[in-house]
Amino acid sequence: MIRPRAMSRVQMTVLKRDVNTVIEYLGRNKAMHFDGADNAAESEDYTRKKEHLERLHGCAEFLGIDLSDEPDEDSALPDEQEYDLAERYCSAIDYLKERETVLLQEKQRVEEAFGEARAFSSLNASFADLDQLSYLTLRVGRLDPNARLELKERLGDRALIIPLGGDDSDRVLAASSRKGRFALDSELKKASFEAITIPENYQGVPAEMLDGLEQRLGKIEREMEIVAGQRVQLRDESQAALRRLGSVLLMDLAAEELKSRLVSTSSIYLLSGWIPSDMIPRLAADLANITGGRTAIRTYNPEEIPAIKDGGEKVPVSLKHGGFVKGFEGVVFSYGAPLYGTIDPTPLVAVFFALLFGVMFGDLGQGFVLLLAGLLTGKRGPAFLAKFRHFSIPLIAVGISSMVMGLFTGEIFTSEDLLVGPTRAITGAITGVPRDRIITILPMAEKGGSIQKLFYFFGFTIGIGIIISSLGLIINIINRFIMKKYQEAIFGKTGLAGVALFWYAVILALRIIAGGSFQQFDLAGILIPVILIFFGPVIWRCIAREKPILEHGLMTFIMEGFVEMIETVSTYISNTVSFLRVGAFGLSHAVLAYIVFRFTEELIHAGGPVGSVSAILILVFGNLVIIVLEGMIVAIQVVRLQYYEFFSKFFSDTGVAFTPFRFKKS
Repeated sequence: MIRPRAMSRVQMTVLKRDVNTVIEYLGRNKAMHFDGADNAAESEDYTRKKEHLERLHGCAEFLGIDLSDEPDEDSALPDEQEYDLAERYCSAIDYLKERETVLLQEKQRVEEAFGEARAFSSLNASFADLDQLSYLTLRVGRLDPNARLELKERLGDRALIIPLGGDDSDRVLAASSRKGRFALDSELKKASFEAITIPENYQGVPAEMLDGLEQRLGKIEREMEIVAGQRVQLRDESQAALRRLGSVLLMDLAAEELKSRLVSTSSIYLLSGWIPSDMIPRLAADLANITGGRTAIRTYNPEEIPAIKDGGEKVPVSLKHGGFVKGFEGVVFSYGAPLYGTIDPTPLVAVFFALLFGVMFGDLGQGFVLLLAGLLTGKRGPAFLAKFRHFSIPLIAVGISSMVMGLFTGEIFTSEDLLVGPTRAITGAITGVPRDRIITILPMAEKGGSIQKLFYFFGFTIGIGIIISSLGLIINIINRFIMKKYQEAIFGKTGLAGVALFWYAVILALRIIAGGSFQQFDLAGILIPVILIFFGPVIWRCIAREKPILEHGLMTFIMEGFVEMIETVSTYISNTVSFLRVGAFGLSHAVLAYIVFRFTEELIHAGGPVGSVSAILILVFGNLVIIVLEGMIVAIQVVRLQYYEFFSKFFSDTGVAFTPFRFKKS
């Protein structure tokens, strides 16, 4: 298609009970570009569902399960039963998480108490003195086992209650930090704690206390092992279900976020946005089927909408291409979306991108590596390369282009000898004169090579630049006529007058290069477009009968005219000369390949295992550097040429990209 798809504004009136079904259909089919938010406030349902999803993610993270950031292709909007299932899973996981946290905290306190007590167990000091010197407050006594649990709950993490002699024993050791001693004593008193008097001459820490602490620590560790096992078991049992629930809840959150922006009443929703016109018949039939005919649809052409006619709103642009051209849509949209109704430049971008890259990066072997990278990042490639999928088509295209140029220049992984035989056979059969290579960029790469061939190569790249610039100018003229901007289309520097000046200058230059000379009629051929550009605003105001003729006065008109002429001439010259960089990068690629090849050749001739190994390393490393570093530089230059020498001719105003509501963004 040479123009974007026709679009229609669509308004749907949907019953509240059907809105989720309609939204799910639109999201799956990526059909509708919704208008701006009418109500951007988050609804209570959105907040509630967001909290559910965040809780599910937290629980999955605790189990070591990664949930996707996007819904699966086969996901569907959930019902309340799935939310109930998610709640049951989260409750079970939260219980396990809380149990693990409690055990970790208790283990830390017991370890601190046990370490402190064991450190002082062999001191030659009375227990009473030890109690005063230690950072711990220790209390030994009797406590009803039935009151022990309640006491632990009241004390929380401020103190430890350790049974001495088993869980059924009424003897306990209570320990807290020095600052918590008053709280400990107060709670012990409430629990009817009876202190046991340690003999005055008792040295160190009683062994019974150490045993109690050690037994408690061992019990905690066993309980933690049980919890860890339950965690692993729960992860194995719930992994698939949690991932599915995460996917459907994420999908539901996206739908709820959209609903919060729609105009609605207690019983209906109004969905308003843009849909490609060719999708509407099937969409209307499908929605009538899935909602039982309860959805009312009304369509409008862009010309019927006042905001569009007044220029206050732009129609979203949707491009429809085959696989090859579609791969280069990103290059166009990274600069800007074309205006609705104007020429779609993507097919030309795809062709020129591949062509320019191949001219600057000609090597059969290195091109094959790029082609292989494109195949590996494609839909049938490994899953771990899926995030590079949008590079697949461009890599395949530039890989093939580089391989073709490599056949012409006779290079394969920088080698100049491997393709000599086939090239001589082909050129001999076609022309009757066998040649080592079809195209010679580097004069020193061929016996008797002439610098003249290099100039021919640079002339070829200038020719590509003239073609690209001319097509950009033609697109601009057509677009200006489509948008009814006739003054710019006829008298602008990138309009008909500018094109006439540019083409005549090119024809004149070619004639002079071919041996011709400047003639008197050439003066008219140059001056007529110059006069039209200079006096264009005045001529148009006369045609349109606009007054005053000199809108901003005579001096302003003259100054603007001279500036416009200087800018026109300098722009055309710089844009054309800019394509010399294509030849320069093609030459630099040939020089790098020549250096790597000669180094490798010299090392092989040196003989011996060291020379052979070194040659292989140089060959591999040299090709790797060229593919990665020079490949990136060449790609950047191609994008730059597209932006500044092609897009700048007609992208004076950009449109709005068609961004339909969808659940899965990639």
